[in-house]
Amino acid sequence: MARTGDRLTATRVKSLLDKGQVGRHPDGNRLYLVVTGKGRGWWMLRYMAETLSKAGKPLSREMGLGAADPDGVDGFTLAEARDRADQARRLLRDGIDPLAHRKAEETARKRATEARRTFREAAEAFILSKSPEWANEKHAAQWRATLTTYAYPRLGDLAVAEIAMEHVKAALDPIWTAKAETATRVRGRVEAVLDYATAHGWREGPNPARWKGNLALVLPKKSKVAGVEHHPALPWKEAGAFLAALSAQHGTAAQALAFTILTAARTGETIGAKWSEIDLAERVWTIPARRMKAGKEHRVPLSSSAVAILEQMAKQRAEGDGDGYVFPGQMMGKPLSNMAMLKLLERMKRPGTPRPWTDAAGEEITVHGFRSTFRDWAGETTHHPREVIEHAMAHLLKNKAEAAYSRGDLFQKRVALMQDWADFCAKAPATVTPMRRAATGAA
Repeated sequence: MARTGDRLTATRVKSLLDKGQVGRHPDGNRLYLVVTGKGRGWWMLRYMAETLSKAGKPLSREMGLGAADPDGVDGFTLAEARDRADQARRLLRDGIDPLAHRKAEETARKRATEARRTFREAAEAFILSKSPEWANEKHAAQWRATLTTYAYPRLGDLAVAEIAMEHVKAALDPIWTAKAETATRVRGRVEAVLDYATAHGWREGPNPARWKGNLALVLPKKSKVAGVEHHPALPWKEAGAFLAALSAQHGTAAQALAFTILTAARTGETIGAKWSEIDLAERVWTIPARRMKAGKEHRVPLSSSAVAILEQMAKQRAEGDGDGYVFPGQMMGKPLSNMAMLKLLERMKRPGTPRPWTDAAGEEITVHGFRSTFRDWAGETTHHPREVIEHAMAHLLKNKAEAAYSRGDLFQKRVALMQDWADFCAKAPATVTPMRRAATGAA
């Protein structure tokens, strides 16, 4: 097709760009050099699109052909621009709109790139997107740790578009019976990551990590292969002895651990506590829903012992701290590390012995295990109702009918429960004096 009008030359293109002669400069046959400033410009093709005709008339469209550069380094030369314009015109002769064709190609390239996105990349993107709504940084760390340990070895480098049920099953098989609770958690997290990938167009089809009607057909039920994995817990009869030993420890971790035990709280709830959540006058700690596992606000009655710990921490509060952490870490503005209390437990030994504190089976106790210690004490030695104890631990009632009628949080009844627990923990352990064996022999 012949070009009409004045044609540009390479020298004129350079001159127009160097002088910054803003405007549209025609090359003929609807090809233009569009100068936007000194040294800045781009190539543009105008054409009539029959496929977009309105009232029987084709519509005029403008198509960018790239940046203009006389040297062809950071853009296209005049000759290259003419060639790109000719390619677009050939598409028009075949009844194809060049802009629509370009968009379709870009979409295809994007899909091809996204189809190569690995499970590891999708998982990291998912964790990053969900972190703001999780209660604390520990939750994101737990997700990353479980996926790194159990999912990435099998799934990490696979494209999410290619992952099938057999891949997920291969990742779960080694732990499904040996670590049933952990395996169930891993399966759920893999399912969430793959759902996230589907929502972003990185994969298609049903989720291969789905349980019902899928993995349930090839893996045994968790309840059939293993019992619940428990955190090693101190026997409730030894709570007083342990708190007495803990009182000899110094530092923020020791105070935080004692407070955690006395309130039957979770580690994250304690280390994330801020002074704005504490009302010492009313003796109540109100944990916002965003920091609770169940996503529901939880009020904790503070016993005399718990209040004493808070008063001690208040004395150490930095001037101008504002709404700081109750149990601050070593770095300014950061809470106590979530490993600090566990490390303290690992260092503590039973008084007068080199032996660590253990549960009934001889396993070293964990911080979370003290919730079980509290639960066992309350259930076995007190007359406090079960629902009061469950509320104290911020458990959702499993009985639907019971939950439907439970509108309040039984706060006043829990006041008595938590004070009873504190009083029990404050009891000095009994000391036993060994009796000497009577001497034998003649008098």
